[in-house]
Amino acid sequence: MEIFMKNHHYGDCNYRGSIQRLTYQAPKEDGSMVEKYMNVYLPYGYDKEGGRKYNVLYVMHGGGGNPDAFLDCAPTKNMLDVSFAKKEADPCIVVFASYYMKSFGENEVTGLNVEWENRQILNFQKELREIVVPLVESTFRTYAASTDPEGLKASRRHRAFTGFSMGGGTTWYAFLYNLEIFSEFIPLSGDCWILAPRGGETCTEETAKYLSDFIKNGEFGPDDFHIYAATGTEDIAHPALTPMIGAMKKYTDEYRFSENFGEGNLNYLLKEGAVHSYEEVYQYLYNYLPYLFKAEK
Repeated sequence: MEIFMKNHHYGDCNYRGSIQRLTYQAPKEDGSMVEKYMNVYLPYGYDKEGGRKYNVLYVMHGGGGNPDAFLDCAPTKNMLDVSFAKKEADPCIVVFASYYMKSFGENEVTGLNVEWENRQILNFQKELREIVVPLVESTFRTYAASTDPEGLKASRRHRAFTGFSMGGGTTWYAFLYNLEIFSEFIPLSGDCWILAPRGGETCTEETAKYLSDFIKNGEFGPDDFHIYAATGTEDIAHPALTPMIGAMKKYTDEYRFSENFGEGNLNYLLKEGAVHSYEEVYQYLYNYLPYLFKAEK
């Protein structure tokens, strides 16, 4: 069932955030190093010398994309500017990263082999935890008192992860491998591939049980995280994500589904007629943005 959603419409904004680029070195599978970059959105009024601390939302592109994808393919920056200027959501730092191991100027087409893509989004989890988050949160003013494992764990309530398509798959992996440092997850038009590619469709019940057992047997309980998932009825992700969410609803001890955004720990937005595109998924993010970082700190 479709949950009511509002749409962002591009409009001029006098209170515009800025984009900065962070570069870093990351190890490839063969041990060699590659130079990568992230785009970091700083909300209007951000002052490096000021006293305010900021929550951080990390964003991942879809297959074939890069850190520019959300900014180039949809008016994501304008949506952030307008949302914060109108006080629809609390201003936060937004980080656009990439799971691909590419240097500047490398645009080779991989063919998006599903097994290869799956390995990339899984391998990215270590880079996310050990390089990306520490670099961002030691450079900008966040709630992390330190960027060692203990400091990141202590500030996990101030950190969220989202992504589109393969970025949605990356989000599910962030949930499974980095729940210790993130508390909110927004998988957009992407299911969990932990057991198999398109596992939400090919092994629906098994994937839901895996996700349930992960919480049941883990350190963090149902009050320690929130999942905001979304897709469209005409989206290629719909046949995988929708049944997976449906199966997860059965595990009521671990996943407390609610049709009201921000309530429970599992929400699902299904938009009638929406297809697999950045123009659609940035709208889902727009609807969820006001509810992020509202849990008691």
